[in-house]
Amino acid sequence: MSELRRTLGRWDLTAIGINQVIGSAIFLLPADVARLVGPWGPLAFLIIGLLSMCIALCFAEVGSRFDRTGGPYLPARVAFGRFIGFEVSWMMWFTRVTSQASVVNGLALALAFYWAPLAEGWPRILLIGGLTTVLTLVNVAGVKQSSLVVNLLTIGKLLPLALFIVLGIWFVDPANFTPLPAVTREQFGTTALLLIFAYGGYEVTGILAGEAANPQRDVPFAFVMTLAVVATVMTLTSVVATGILPGIAETRTPLADGAALILGGGGALLVSLGSSFSMAGHNMGAILNASRSLFAMAENADLPRWFAHVHPTYRTPVHAILFTSGMALALALSGSFVFLAAVSAVARLVIYLAVSLSTLRLRRQATSDQMGPALFTTPFGIAIPVVASLVSFGILFGATSQQLAAGAAALVAGGILYAIARRE
Repeated sequence: MSELRRTLGRWDLTAIGINQVIGSAIFLLPADVARLVGPWGPLAFLIIGLLSMCIALCFAEVGSRFDRTGGPYLPARVAFGRFIGFEVSWMMWFTRVTSQASVVNGLALALAFYWAPLAEGWPRILLIGGLTTVLTLVNVAGVKQSSLVVNLLTIGKLLPLALFIVLGIWFVDPANFTPLPAVTREQFGTTALLLIFAYGGYEVTGILAGEAANPQRDVPFAFVMTLAVVATVMTLTSVVATGILPGIAETRTPLADGAALILGGGGALLVSLGSSFSMAGHNMGAILNASRSLFAMAENADLPRWFAHVHPTYRTPVHAILFTSGMALALALSGSFVFLAAVSAVARLVIYLAVSLSTLRLRRQATSDQMGPALFTTPFGIAIPVVASLVSFGILFGATSQQLAAGAAALVAGGILYAIARRE
């Protein structure tokens, strides 16, 4: 079997992480948060960004022990066994595919604002099918090509946000940050959960370690830098949006409205373009990362070897890419992703908690041919992994009954698939 090509650098990995975290939600979130906690919104973004950094540091530590494709699947597998590792990777793949289906439908609706027929019928089918096909072909053509497209789309989504922040800061009215209202425990909890999900996505950063030039050093760097950039962008975006829109809680499109105030109609169009780039970039990254989850499981004999087939010329996991894209396309066109997307709450709990706890467990395990020494260690002893574990458990307490049921069903489905694969 051919090996994957190691061509990704630390900034490629960072761009992939940023691309998966900063999606279309950032263009709406400042208003959603303001409706819950008012002018406390920017501080909420900062606090949850710091808590998310605790989880990311755990990912960085365990990621520094491995140089193979798989991400959180590998430390969970070594720390807690094959079945737990499989379930972690299965949930990673499952959520990426349902998210891809959801986002491509969102892109069709966003573009339908400019050409209404794209919202339904054959125009919608051709748009969704055409975009998925193009992104799939780029993924098959090579990881470097995929990374280049991700880099360009990441720049495309960050530029409008950067302009909004740099230009908007001059229009901020301090009066919009007062008075600071009292916040109930329920409001704080709802806001925290909303933002924990908003910061999610960085967990994909280490999946591509098997295609990185120096994974054990570059993966930790990428995790830390991803969260640093994302937290800065999200917090400053909230500061500017809150500062220039006196009625931010009353708008559904805070960044578009804010950009229109400072740049006119062209500003609103720029934000719309940024949102479209954001959604396209998300789907590019979803195929890239989800396919490697399948590949890693097959490479370790936890799925049929068919998924580990590498294209002899392009050195990409072509079967895993085609299967991932095919499933996402089927879900996108059928609309069945709406219910399946509820799995994301339990999926994040499983993934974050597995990595947080494996950080502690792997510190007590000897190195082997499966795991090397940690080239990066989180500071403050056990404090950060413990905080990360508590944050992960917080997702469980905030999940709805539908999310818990959907997540449990997905875990059971993964268990059945694991049993079938192990019998082959």
